[in-house]
Amino acid sequence: MCGRYALAPTKKQVAEQLQAFELPEDFQQLFNIAPTQRAWVLTKRLQKMQWGLVPSWSKDGINQGKMINARSEEIETKPSFREAIQSQRCLVPADSFYEWRLGPGKQKLPYRILLKNDQLMWMAGIWECWKNKDETLYTFSILTTGPNQEMKTLHNRMPLILPDAEQQQCWLSDTNFKGIEDLLHPPSDGILKYYRVSEKLNATGSNEPSLQDPVPDVLRLFD
Repeated sequence: MCGRYALAPTKKQVAEQLQAFELPEDFQQLFNIAPTQRAWVLTKRLQKMQWGLVPSWSKDGINQGKMINARSEEIETKPSFREAIQSQRCLVPADSFYEWRLGPGKQKLPYRILLKNDQLMWMAGIWECWKNKDETLYTFSILTTGPNQEMKTLHNRMPLILPDAEQQQCWLSDTNFKGIEDLLHPPSDGILKYYRVSEKLNATGSNEPSLQDPVPDVLRLFD
C-alpha cells in the first residue's frame, strides 16, 4: 500500500519537471502527506484534492481515509473505482513515499523510497467529485500494484509509478480502460532506492525537512 508520501521538490525538480505548470501561490513543500489531508494532483492542471476517495454516490461525503489506495488488479470491477478509472484519472506527484518495517520491540521503522535518478515520481491515481446542495468535495486515491525487486524487501505492495512521459500522457488521456490496462503493472526493477528516516515521521502532524534525513538502520545492523 501507500499510506504516506511527500511532495517537497528541489529547485532542480521544479525547473525540470514542474516548470510547465503554473504553481499556485499557496504551493508549499509537504514532507509528510497523510490520509484525508489535501495534496496536489494533476488532471488537466495542478489542483488540490483530499486524499481518500469519496464516491459520488456516497450518502454523507465523509472521508474516513479508508480508500486512499485502489488495487490495480480490481480497479475495473470494484464499485467504488470502476467509473473513475474510465474517465477520471489523475497523476499524483511525489518526491518519495514511505513504508514501514517492524524493528526490535515491534517498533515501526519508516523508510523513504525514491527514484534513483532523483526525479519526481508520478503515481497513477483516480479522482471523484462528491456534491450536495451546500458542498463540493474533490478526492483522490493512489493505485497500487505488486512490488518490484527493490520493494519486496519492504512490503508486498507499492504505488503504481509511471516513470515514462508517454505512460503519463496515456494515463491522463481520454482513452478508456482498455487503453491504459497495459500500464497496470509494477515499475521496472532497479529504479528505486530507499533509506531509514526518523520515527518522527510516524506522527501525521509532523512536516519538516528533517523528516527526510537518513538515520542509522538498526535492522541492517542485524542482517
